[in-house]
Amino acid sequence: MKIVMMGSGGVGGFFGGRLAKAGHDVTFIARGAHLAALRDGGLTIENEPQGAIHLPKVNATDDPTTAGIADVVILSVKLWDTEAAALQVKPVVGPGTAVLSLQNGVVKDDIMRRVFGDKAVIGGVCYVATTISKPGTIHQTGTMQRIVVGEYDGTRSKRIEHLHAALVSSGVTAELSNDVRRSIWEKYVFLVGLSATTTSMRARLGPIRSNPQARAFLHDVIREVVAVGRAHCVALPENYADERMAFGDSLPADMTSSMHHDLEKGNRLEVEWLSGGVVRLGKEKGIPTPCNRAVCDILALHAGG
Repeated sequence: MKIVMMGSGGVGGFFGGRLAKAGHDVTFIARGAHLAALRDGGLTIENEPQGAIHLPKVNATDDPTTAGIADVVILSVKLWDTEAAALQVKPVVGPGTAVLSLQNGVVKDDIMRRVFGDKAVIGGVCYVATTISKPGTIHQTGTMQRIVVGEYDGTRSKRIEHLHAALVSSGVTAELSNDVRRSIWEKYVFLVGLSATTTSMRARLGPIRSNPQARAFLHDVIREVVAVGRAHCVALPENYADERMAFGDSLPADMTSSMHHDLEKGNRLEVEWLSGGVVRLGKEKGIPTPCNRAVCDILALHAGG
């Protein structure tokens, strides 16, 4: 498959690297020192238990128009760059191109549809802990790497089957979903809770879940997300917040969120699309979201970096 990775950081670099190693035609869209390193020394994916993957030569550019029409375009930029990135990569999207966003949040594909139209957009969500440790190098923490993809109408189209097969061939744990909107919300529920609490409390998951007051706030944040999702006709179980709390208890105590990392680094935050998205979507259906509103207010002075 001919694949264009729009955004080649932790997520795009990891999955794009795996696809390139499997022999697929992958073009990485990057910028700055990371782009220079990809051009000069290729791409490295580090993971100590599994060993490193090194691709000595990769196709990397800051100009998507040089890549040609793609079979699949995969976006993995920060949420505030979504529309600009989509417009930048639009020239490589032809009549048969599938566009997949692996970004956080649940409104990402609404932006994709405005730029590319309904037909081009497929749904997806990924689970992986990665970061750029230095230009040209992606560091993976742990062994989890998983992607769920699907057509929004639930069909098993040829393009979704081809993409699934390509991901599997690259060693990625890939699943096909017949309700990909629900799959996206399933991640969103816990992601909002983890991001909201670790960032606003400046703490990792362990202390939050072991303190009764902090744990209750985490649970309330997650309950609000579930209530908003259900109000928008997402097929989440009524007790899904309790299920996610049990899931949180199974995770390492030192786990935190990328938004917490961004706060510590003084970077811009995705709070507007995470807790902020819950608040906006809640207003549309008359669902109160006081905890997520509080997180937005607490982080307001830091949201811009």
